[in-house]
Amino acid sequence: MILDKVNYPEDLRKLSLQEKEFLAEDLREKIINTVSNTGGHLASNLGVVELTIALHSVFNTPIDKIVWDVGHQTYVHKILTGRKNKLASLRKMDGLAGFPKTNESMYDVANTGHSSTSISIASGIARARDIKGENHKVIAVIGDGALTGGMALEALNDVGSSNTNMLVILNDNEMSISKNVGGISMLLSKLRTKSIYVNTSIKGKKTITKLPFVGKKIVKLVQRTKRGIKQLVIPKMYFEDIGFRYLGPVDGHNLEKLEDILKICKEQEGPILLHVLTKKGKGYKPSEDNPDVFHSTSKFNKDTGEKLKKSGKDYSKVFGETLEEIAKENKKIVAITAAMKDGTGLTGFAKKYPKRFFDVGIAEQHAVGLAAGLASSGMIPVVPIYSSFIQRAYDQLVHDVAIQNLPVVICADRAGIVGNDGETHQGLLDMSFTNGIPNFTIMAPKDFKEMSEMLKFAVNLKTPVLLRYPRGGEEIAFEKNEKLVLGKPEIINDGKDICIIAIGKMVSKAENIRINCLKNSNLNIGVINARFLKPLKEDYMIEIIKKYKTIITIEDGTIVGGLGAKIGEIIEENKLKQNLIKFAYPDEFIKHGDVKDIEEKYGLSEENIENIISNYLENSNSSIIDKIKRGNGCLKVINEKKDILKKANY
Repeated sequence: MILDKVNYPEDLRKLSLQEKEFLAEDLREKIINTVSNTGGHLASNLGVVELTIALHSVFNTPIDKIVWDVGHQTYVHKILTGRKNKLASLRKMDGLAGFPKTNESMYDVANTGHSSTSISIASGIARARDIKGENHKVIAVIGDGALTGGMALEALNDVGSSNTNMLVILNDNEMSISKNVGGISMLLSKLRTKSIYVNTSIKGKKTITKLPFVGKKIVKLVQRTKRGIKQLVIPKMYFEDIGFRYLGPVDGHNLEKLEDILKICKEQEGPILLHVLTKKGKGYKPSEDNPDVFHSTSKFNKDTGEKLKKSGKDYSKVFGETLEEIAKENKKIVAITAAMKDGTGLTGFAKKYPKRFFDVGIAEQHAVGLAAGLASSGMIPVVPIYSSFIQRAYDQLVHDVAIQNLPVVICADRAGIVGNDGETHQGLLDMSFTNGIPNFTIMAPKDFKEMSEMLKFAVNLKTPVLLRYPRGGEEIAFEKNEKLVLGKPEIINDGKDICIIAIGKMVSKAENIRINCLKNSNLNIGVINARFLKPLKEDYMIEIIKKYKTIITIEDGTIVGGLGAKIGEIIEENKLKQNLIKFAYPDEFIKHGDVKDIEEKYGLSEENIENIISNYLENSNSSIIDKIKRGNGCLKVINEKKDILKKANY
């Protein structure tokens, strides 16, 4: 294999063109083999194999800087920059991250994970270079889907008028996660179909320029003529009109053409935009045929493309089915997605109610602003967005929705720890940052049935709502399902001395702990399903708290501003005497790894919480109690069983 000879870009630059083409085959084989065993982003990585080879061949990385937008397409980049032998650890705890990480390699210029950020970051690096008098190249690689994000358009507007020397590579595969939508997609389609008018004939230009006396004049005349034709065929050539020199489209799987045009880009002054056409999933038929399915995939059989773990019922599906049911009766219900129709369970809704379904592309700010406008006109918008992506629309939640107290239902899919995608995708902050916004109701279901009931409840509240639920989910059926009352928690089981108050998916964990403690230690523990973080009926909660000596809170979110903090405020403000132990994730960014491994590391596994309860009771007269009472982070047991407790982030 040619790949055996390549560990770093300097090895790559020694290869012939034919050897690089063989290398591309090796890289695809390695990525397919790896992702079939680890899961991860497959289609996007298979689509940029030749582009990544060409970039590291032409540019002097790591001195020249490449900023990858989103960063889920950087597996090839990682292999070619010294991490080939670590690829099997991809997305596992303490292994390679699935996205660029500056602490992982000097070739990773910026930590990325969300879309539409690369041009802004790259322009900052380029301007810092200019201030410092340095001379390296700066390249931003951005997909056509990410170009729909407002941040990318803001950056293009700025860079185009700046005369900053930098290259923007538009990796155009006609996809984000789902099929691209919107005006930018239409513009790029025109550029693709009219490429005969757009392609710059580099070799012809060089030849004509060499002609004595008249060469440069002919080139200028041809350029003026081509610009005129472009304006006739493609009105308002967007990129050139805002100050970029536009080159392309070029075949993103032809290494010779890619290297030729990148060398030209390297010599140019000012902002350049190179339009590269690629095929998502290139080289693996199941992925080529279903690029959305293989955008981010679990483990699969590489021979057939079939998932090793069949997907069953999950929270997203329950959400989608329930919304379809509600919308059948309530014609005011509309659904909005930011390029995540399939992932958030809206495929069925879009087919049944196409006039009430809006896919705005990767544009979370616009999605929430659109929802505000619809709500102000009498509609009831439901907006499912992955928890970590809701951060991108924080101002709209405040400015457009909450201040006007509009009935917008924000559904935080993938809330809590999601695991393998790491810091940029963990959904730990949604409760905390919406808890501080007036007028918002925040709730989380304990199981699928409650999920369905909460969605029905939310669309009738006539106030802003955050409904959060985890990725996936198990078919857990609680015998008890009290009718929802705004702000009122649900008593799952009464107990003695110790009460666990949990929210969302952690309620089932609390119930399992109660059952195990009763069976193993004869401890009778009460379990409360908080249901709501905000509002929370304090008088009702105070009566519950007063029954117990010790309160334990469990939540799948950050320790800051969540359930534990809320219960702590109630105890302190009402001068109650109960001890409080909080189980939540500490005030830090949680790295990638399997969910079970992360829960174990941060003390949120069932076994760990059971051990802490046992140790707490056995050491009830020791100084450790004062330490626990003062603690405001997650707790973990250092050794087994009866060893003294220690706070994980003291």
